[in-house]
Amino acid sequence: MDIKLKSITRQNWEDAIALQVEKGQQHFVPSVAVSLAKTYVKPDGDHITYVPFAIYNKEKMVGFVMHAYELGSTNMYWINGFLIDSAYQGKGYGKAAILALIEWIRTSFPLCEEIRLTVYDENQKATRLYKSIGFQETEHYYVDERVWFYRVT
Repeated sequence: MDIKLKSITRQNWEDAIALQVEKGQQHFVPSVAVSLAKTYVKPDGDHITYVPFAIYNKEKMVGFVMHAYELGSTNMYWINGFLIDSAYQGKGYGKAAILALIEWIRTSFPLCEEIRLTVYDENQKATRLYKSIGFQETEHYYVDERVWFYRVT
């Protein structure tokens, strides 16, 4: 496995928006098109920066993830829009991609002490994945999704 995070560009955006999760997972994660729209619309305010990535195994796109952050903060570093295409699920790409993003955040933002994400309680695959990486659930919710956090060391 050779997981790389690559920027969404004119050359790969159509491949990215074609990524699909399994039918039973569609309500857990926004489409890639919706995530990409957030980079332009900035629904959380102008102070939030969105960085979308295609997830590649070698030269094959297998997923998508977006990082959102508030520069200068210690805990406003979010993982959102994360998905592995249904054809590639269950092969370890998800864990490898999240670990790669954590490392990218750690090296890119030295002030970062905590990375956050949200997940629906009933999304058991995702909760198992995040627990295995070291994320911890909180009692807080963002709309219908529980907030989880990862302490950056």
